[in-house]
Amino acid sequence: MADTQIPKRTKQEKEQLIAQVLEMMAIPGKSGEELEIANYIREQLLAAGASEKSIRTDSAHRRTRIKGQVGNLVFKLPGTIKAPRRMLSAHLDTVPICEGCRPQRRGMKVTSIDSHTGLGADNRAGCGVVLSTALEILRRGLPHPPLTFTWFVQEEVGLQGSRHATTSLFGDPKLAFNWDGGSPVKMTVGATGGYRMTINVKGIAAHAGVCPERGVSAIAIASLAIADLQSHGWHGAISKGKQSGTSNVGIVQGGDATNVVTDHVYVRAEARSHNANFRKRIVREIERAFIHAAKKVKNVQGECGSVTFEGFLDYDSFKLSSREPCVRIAKGVIESLNQEPVFAIANGGLDANWITKHGIPTVSMGCGQLNAHMVTETLNLKEYLTACDIGLAIALGAEG
Repeated sequence: MADTQIPKRTKQEKEQLIAQVLEMMAIPGKSGEELEIANYIREQLLAAGASEKSIRTDSAHRRTRIKGQVGNLVFKLPGTIKAPRRMLSAHLDTVPICEGCRPQRRGMKVTSIDSHTGLGADNRAGCGVVLSTALEILRRGLPHPPLTFTWFVQEEVGLQGSRHATTSLFGDPKLAFNWDGGSPVKMTVGATGGYRMTINVKGIAAHAGVCPERGVSAIAIASLAIADLQSHGWHGAISKGKQSGTSNVGIVQGGDATNVVTDHVYVRAEARSHNANFRKRIVREIERAFIHAAKKVKNVQGECGSVTFEGFLDYDSFKLSSREPCVRIAKGVIESLNQEPVFAIANGGLDANWITKHGIPTVSMGCGQLNAHMVTETLNLKEYLTACDIGLAIALGAEG
């Protein structure tokens, strides 16, 4: 790392960082219901000296797939050092299992008091890193390049906040750093792309006892299609030559009674691959299997069912070069702490997928969470404090 130094924190200051993240984890805020945690962050920024006009929210929640209370929260600081603007980000929402969380600290670990409740460290720990960095700069008057701090909504339901962000509020950052899970030395420099689809399978209803031969079972069509995908290697982990990906049929709904040949089944599926063309191939294979199955199931009159498809790209894949400034900077900061950076490619989506798609290369960093989305979720406070150190060094203008 260049000559940027991380200010040393006293034991009391470290305890304040811990107290704040514990407070944030106790605030409810599942996807679409992030208003309370957004207001908490806003109040903290104002109390530290931020101006009202420097804090904005966009209208992303009006364009997301589920109704939301609030949009993305954006705080901008003009630079005291001449350099390209940097953005630090995290997502506000937690998964439903974390509703009602009561965090408890035992030494340098935090867990949920209740055995049926997740902790919400994913991603309140990320929010804490970004917030503590902004607060420290405000309170200490530390020199820094132009900065944007962004807290995204609705990440857990398909990266909706980052996808629909009003990017003009960011102030044209040239590089970005996102905090969202895992070890603080892990650098996620790429992620897969995901496509989601709904398949409507239509058959013909008939009495299942009196004249089943007059019916066309939509359940039979869906079953044949899924079996086709499984037997030909297009369901689950997929490997075809040099290409790989995944697919999953996750929801199958249909039928009201055992004495009726089911005439409609609703199926939801997904396809993922780091290669966009191969991902499209997976989607085509799913469509082929269902179309073929619909033609195979016929009633006594020779009638068959039909299928229709609706789909959308949830997020596109990306992979950053090792020469990208955000990658070099994150690597340099981690090495300055005498730690070895761990480079990773994610098989799930991150806000970084969409931030990078918006033209801002983004590396994702961890902040000590373990077992996200589970009742056994924990936060390693030693790693969390390291993540806070890394965040502050990056915000103060560290170079790779």
